[in-house]
Amino acid sequence: MPKVYGQTVDHETRCTHYHGETDIIAIKFRCCGKYYPCYQCHDEEEDHERIVWEKEAFDTKAILCGHCGYEHTINEYLHTYHCVKCQADFNPGCSLHYPLYFETRVG
Repeated sequence: MPKVYGQTVDHETRCTHYHGETDIIAIKFRCCGKYYPCYQCHDEEEDHERIVWEKEAFDTKAILCGHCGYEHTINEYLHTYHCVKCQADFNPGCSLHYPLYFETRVG
């Protein structure tokens, strides 16, 4: 499994900020290429601003399932609330934070 940076609290990528049962993903940040469990972990450890993934890059593997280690493309992740490999459930509430990670403009 790729290295996950930040304030992780277990081997399934939960962090001090988000540690519910379904908080088991890490996101590779476009700006630095590192996996973090959340934007707060990124912001606490990096000295640069976050850059969102553009829609043209949504076929990039950038979402890590903390349960099995499968790397999802952004498109795979945005269209389901579970791992496409092991079927582990992801937190549907994460969709509220999509604009922090992914370009959301229409068109």
